Amino acid sequence: MKKDIQIPTVKDVYMAVSQEYNEAFKSNDHYAYLINKKEVPLEMVLIVSKGADKEKETSVMRHKIDRLPAQSFAKVELMPEDLLVLNNHFKVTFFEENRMFEKEFILEKNSLKEGSLRHIDILNQRGILLK
Repeated sequence: MKKDIQIPTVKDVYMAVSQEYNEAFKSNDHYAYLINKKEVPLEMVLIVSKGADKEKETSVMRHKIDRLPAQSFAKVELMPEDLLVLNNHFKVTFFEENRMFEKEFILEKNSLKEGSLRHIDILNQRGILLK
């Protein structure tokens, strides 16, 4: 029975955490983005995020995107500095052509450092691409 269940592999969908300069507050802020590099849109996207380590745990955040067009991205959430010292998990579930997919992305604690930031073309910003 288990051999009959096919779990589809998620390709060309990523989470990214970028660093952006906030002109109003004169500070660098960090945001999580969902990136769709597919040639088809993603439907009914659900993102569940949570930060945790051995001693601390954040509340669970839930986000919904009705439709994410092909070759596009969506800003998901602000990531304050105190959240970046935790392992951040993003579980993404979506429908693609009436088939459900799911993938978990992890931003490891303290990994968002200047030396690890790379240019992310679709965002036109520097950050970390989670695969």
